[in-house]
Amino acid sequence: MKASKAQNFFSDGDKDRIRQAVGKAEAMTSGEIATMIVDQSDGYHDGEVLGSVIVAGMAALIISAGVHYGGLSYHIPLDMTIWSYVPLVFILYFPFRFIFSVIPWLKLPFINKNRIMNAVRDRAVRAFFEKRLYKTRDENGILIFISLLERKVWILGDRGIDTHIGNDTWMVMAREVSAGIGKGRGCDALCSVIGQIGELLARHFPRRSGDVNELTDELLL
Repeated sequence: MKASKAQNFFSDGDKDRIRQAVGKAEAMTSGEIATMIVDQSDGYHDGEVLGSVIVAGMAALIISAGVHYGGLSYHIPLDMTIWSYVPLVFILYFPFRFIFSVIPWLKLPFINKNRIMNAVRDRAVRAFFEKRLYKTRDENGILIFISLLERKVWILGDRGIDTHIGNDTWMVMAREVSAGIGKGRGCDALCSVIGQIGELLARHFPRRSGDVNELTDELLL
């Protein structure tokens, strides 16, 4: 089976650095930090359909209006253009739909920005529960969630953390990781933010005797 982009995004060395950064941060706090990376947060089938229809329509319009060959133009009569346009759109829709399905980033221009943000947020929330981050003893688990297709990062804290740290703080840190990925320094940015989160959690959830590591330090996929 072909490895996903998320599996190969960070090298083995990067993954080891991330694991060590999590361990170092958690050494200061009873809080738990988890990191996760996925290829994309949604299939965006609506964008796939809309993009395919629009591109097929444009292609059909060009073909129906006329084809230019080496300085000679052949124009289809108007009545033939009208009757051929809709079937041509239908025929072209399927190959374009296939192209959009295998090249996911082509869908993004046809998807509303709020739709993308909501998809990433919802996928992060689902991951939070799927990976059982809500099961920490003091409800102080935190997830750094990276979605590659959308180039978005979402940081989600459990209820115990939300009472002390506002969402604005997480948004600033999420933008830092996202910017680092965009500049090709994803591992550096992520490790830096993990360290910042460790220091922040240490103020509100200092490490206590008897604390155990409740979540894996490995990068989740």
